[in-house]
Amino acid sequence: MRVTVAGVELCSPVIAASGTFGYGVEFEEIVALNKIGAIVTKGLSREPMAGNAAPRMIETAAGMMNAIGLQNVGVRAFLDEKLPKLRKTGAVVIANVFGFAIEDYVAVIEALNEAEGIAMYEVNASCPNTSHGGMSFGVDPDALYWLSRRCRETADRAGRPVMVKLSPNVTDIRLMAKVAADAGVAALSLVNTFVALAIDVETRRPRIANVTGGLSGPAIKPIAVRMVHESAKEVSIPIVGMGGITKAEDAVEFMLAGATAVQVGTASFADPRAVENIANGLRKWCAGHQVGEVRSLTGGLRV
Repeated sequence: MRVTVAGVELCSPVIAASGTFGYGVEFEEIVALNKIGAIVTKGLSREPMAGNAAPRMIETAAGMMNAIGLQNVGVRAFLDEKLPKLRKTGAVVIANVFGFAIEDYVAVIEALNEAEGIAMYEVNASCPNTSHGGMSFGVDPDALYWLSRRCRETADRAGRPVMVKLSPNVTDIRLMAKVAADAGVAALSLVNTFVALAIDVETRRPRIANVTGGLSGPAIKPIAVRMVHESAKEVSIPIVGMGGITKAEDAVEFMLAGATAVQVGTASFADPRAVENIANGLRKWCAGHQVGEVRSLTGGLRV
């Protein structure tokens, strides 16, 4: 079940996705954190953020929409209060970082560089770049390149790899994958949520206070699998796939499409043990299909 992503060895290819697993420590009483591939923390910013007004999360026909607004305790509180407890669990920790200007991302990584117990950084490229009118880094090739490069250069000082989380809200995911890879990052994760809108037909108002939100869950899986496949053909660095994974067979799909590992997100809201259960299910699937090493599934799509 072991795989390696950007030089980091994982005991399983199944990872808990950012924003769906808290800071990890909240789950330690019900999930064996050292038995899952890794934990991606909630997104960390320079300063604490309260997030958006409620309602900010709703169920959809095949998943959920959210506009949490990147609520988090801030990087300093994470280092002081969360990371010491997380280190004791033996979990592989991937710190998700974000900002509204490149300098924000760099400042968060610089702070994290000082701490022990972090294996990798995941850079959320779906944030609005306030220095350039609010357009998301992940939809502008030039902005994505410089964000990826500066984050990679900063992380290099601590000898830690950077994985960039790509936005699916683009015309050509292959271009964005190549841009990030050309900036020298060690891995990619995709996809983030799709921008969506839900309306209450009785009140004629948006069902989420922020008006739009990010759509996730089983509804997006076929699109996410396609984007992973396209990206894997474009770049040679490892890809971590995500989007609607609820069972072992979903993880297999992503790996056959070209993913080295996968992240489980929305499923954790329905079942807090989803990550562990999917990992166990993947082990059983491999045993039942005479797959001796799970890594052999990567890129195994027959076309």
